[in-house]
Amino acid sequence: MNPALKWMPLVVSVALVTAGCARDGYFHDRNIDYADAEQGRPLVLPETRDQSRYRDIMPVPEARDEFVASDGRFRAPRPDAVARGGQRDFVERRESGGDRWLLVNADAGDVWPRIEDFSRRQGLSVTDSSPQRGVLATSEATFTLQPGVRSGATEVRCEQGGAIHTQCLDALNDFLTAESRTASASALATQRAQQQEESVRLERSDDSWQLLLAADMERTWAELDYQLSRNFTRENRELLLESDEANRDFLLEYMTASERNRGAFSIVFSPDVRQTAQWLRLSLDQAPGGETRVRVINESDKDLTADDTRELLDRVAALLR
Repeated sequence: MNPALKWMPLVVSVALVTAGCARDGYFHDRNIDYADAEQGRPLVLPETRDQSRYRDIMPVPEARDEFVASDGRFRAPRPDAVARGGQRDFVERRESGGDRWLLVNADAGDVWPRIEDFSRRQGLSVTDSSPQRGVLATSEATFTLQPGVRSGATEVRCEQGGAIHTQCLDALNDFLTAESRTASASALATQRAQQQEESVRLERSDDSWQLLLAADMERTWAELDYQLSRNFTRENRELLLESDEANRDFLLEYMTASERNRGAFSIVFSPDVRQTAQWLRLSLDQAPGGETRVRVINESDKDLTADDTRELLDRVAALLR
């Protein structure tokens, strides 16, 4: 095969097909919409109808949890994976230090045959294939797959002689992006739903909360840096002020839930009549169980309650699920 043709972006027919996905942003404090909602009168069909011709078009699953917290306030349920699936691209680029990789928003079992298909289309000779180890070695590059920091995502690397193979990575990115345009969004979302969210979980720690992730600190920091820089962009509400890779932490300007929910009476009789954000630091370290732990450090004069800590970490966790 002509070496000049290696790693040329693959043009496949699926690239001509487009699919639209609604991209909703993150909204705070919509609980009142649920609390004040009233149930409408059900549709009544004639008793003489043919039962076999009617079914639920959009069946609502049974609730798994109680949505009323211990303090009596209503908590809106977290959207299922199907609803979250349309918010992200199928393939995204990541880098940390000198490392570069692709983050594919699908289970490794779905990504593996795509990598095999890519190698065949490129005319590469496979020298080692081990789905169990997530390694596909070829004559030109070695592909490695491992679970991503986010639930239901897979990290894919292209290397040659232990070094990043940039051309391979670029061509694979183009191939997966083109293929994803015909992939069933619901099917991919179902795969992510099948993978439990145990890799990203909140845990009580003394009188506060911490976030635990089943990934090493370097990959966790890189993923958080990417997500926070894209989503924490609102001044005096949620804003990424500083990313410190050496110390593995982030400085945020964040308005806590208790501050956002202060009523008019509380504001009038408070020394500070304005709703203001606090400076909070997300600090990463290794938990005793080997997981990466994310904790919140208050760097402002205002108090930070355990509920506020949990709310912020829950917001961060949502970026990783």
